Amino acid sequence: MTSNRLREFREQASLSMQALATRVGTTAPQINKLEKGERRLTLDWMTRLATALGIEAKDLLPPTAESHLAVGGVMPPPSMGSEAAPGPILPARDPRDLIPVRSAARGGEEQEMFLEDGPIDYIARPHSLLHVRDAYSIYMIGESMIPRFRPGQLLHVNPYKPPQVGAGVVVTKTNNVVLIKEFVRRTETTLLLKQYNPAAELKYPLGEVRDLHTVVGLDEP
Repeated sequence: MTSNRLREFREQASLSMQALATRVGTTAPQINKLEKGERRLTLDWMTRLATALGIEAKDLLPPTAESHLAVGGVMPPPSMGSEAAPGPILPARDPRDLIPVRSAARGGEEQEMFLEDGPIDYIARPHSLLHVRDAYSIYMIGESMIPRFRPGQLLHVNPYKPPQVGAGVVVTKTNNVVLIKEFVRRTETTLLLKQYNPAAELKYPLGEVRDLHTVVGLDEP
């Protein structure tokens, strides 16, 4: 069984790989990898491809012979002579169970980062963000927070939780620079942050700070 129905719908639309790639904004080799399952068909890819093909994103999921389920979401009992009873069919993951992963490139002073455009992936929503609207994860870049945060760790972020002293935070400045630091305190005019490597206390006028989000968990690389 194929991993998805991308090739089926592309051929139904009488599109070559290159034609579909042009519509989506990628390359023909990438389309080939997606069709073969050599590259994971993330929710972002499904949305982009479905729009280009004029279908719903869920239509790209592979069909299953066991798609007709009994009431309660389990398979009916096997007929006489069956070799084995099939197991339950797991439903496709609801997009609400996923959160976006943001990526940043290192650059600038004080080991600042710059966010790339849009999500680079989606992951299963961690328990710490179970019902949090606008939650996201972001990869740690650089060595400024070793040993607390290490390069490659995926940090889970709650944009609505007020930071406590000592909490990890993701700070977005008005010039789109992003910092991952430790929260020290906030006065009426200034945000104070701690950096580990090299050790420093950083001060920013609140007028330069657009967002202050709290890190609530992480995954190892």
